[in-house]
Amino acid sequence: MSEFNEFDQQGSAPERNTSSIISHAFEMYKGVFLYALVMMIIYFIADFVIQSITGFGSWSNYSDFSDFEDNYRSILIDRPGMSLYYSFSGLLSILVSPLYVGLIYIANKFNTKVPIEFSDLFIGYRQNLGNILLYSLITNIILWVSVAMCVIPVFFVYPLFLLGYPILLFENANAMDAISKTYNIAKENYSVFIGTAFLGILISVAGIILCCIGIIFTLPFIYIAMYSAYCAYLGKPRQITYNK
Repeated sequence: MSEFNEFDQQGSAPERNTSSIISHAFEMYKGVFLYALVMMIIYFIADFVIQSITGFGSWSNYSDFSDFEDNYRSILIDRPGMSLYYSFSGLLSILVSPLYVGLIYIANKFNTKVPIEFSDLFIGYRQNLGNILLYSLITNIILWVSVAMCVIPVFFVYPLFLLGYPILLFENANAMDAISKTYNIAKENYSVFIGTAFLGILISVAGIILCCIGIIFTLPFIYIAMYSAYCAYLGKPRQITYNK
């Protein structure tokens, strides 16, 4: 059972602009990088199991980014086992979403100079799990529909959900309240949110140019950007502690 204790005065919050939020996220990411790496290792192990089951190799058709540009259709569309793989992969992205919440929790502990424990990465499986999974399901459906609409719409839709995971964690909100709150805040500050989301995603996928495997080091950055955006618009959150 969790308790929400009053947040102490340590820690920082960025200003309400894209450059300040991204700079703050960089500082947080440097401090929680090893936990982000562990999260990605867990994800890639699970993804490898799915690939083994479906016979679909995500990265087997190209060795660098230039190959991806030349052969993107055969890599992403015309491949055996693709439909089954993406069905399982979509389910995986929902099931591991509590890890994203855990990384946000660890970022807050780092920001507030509270000692971090490895088990903190799994707080999402103990705190508000049902709503985290439901929120992930709903947003994944919305984002996949956006991707299906010639991909471009997803870049305009994604910013509207930037605060969802932090709201679920720090405010113990239900899924629909989290969606409503992040949508309303992002809508009123859309230029900052789309800039933050665009740069956050760009940094997160930057590792793909390093023979693709580099993405394991950069992909979690977007979740830290979510935390920094939350601090900017809703203030530094109260620290969550558990009675053990």
